[in-house]
Amino acid sequence: MKKLVPLLLSIAFSSPALYAQKTEGIYVHLYTDSLKKGTYNYINIDAKMSDGSWKPLTDKELLFKTDYGRFEGNNLVLPDNPAVKKVTITATLKDNAKLTKSFDVWIKQLPDPPLVNDDGAPIRNRRRR
Repeated sequence: MKKLVPLLLSIAFSSPALYAQKTEGIYVHLYTDSLKKGTYNYINIDAKMSDGSWKPLTDKELLFKTDYGRFEGNNLVLPDNPAVKKVTITATLKDNAKLTKSFDVWIKQLPDPPLVNDDGAPIRNRRRR
């Protein structure tokens, strides 16, 4: 019996259920200030956990919705010539629908300027051999 009590205590206190963290909130942390046309735009949503840590979330934990384009995983895919200037995205935690974020993101309208070196000369793409 003396050996059984410590064994039972160690099993009970090593149970993952005791250390499970609860998601307290979800937050949007975009890598850009606007979405690009005709490409995949990664939508980064993080969970703030009850122990103060952060956890990145994917479409396994989130339900993504948008009023324009389509989602493939965490990626919002936009056509080459979108008919809108901004999109509304909603991310909802699958395990707790009360934790949801809706936000607008503008679509980049101007083309990227050409890349230049320190002298102001354009940088041309070079093929690797």
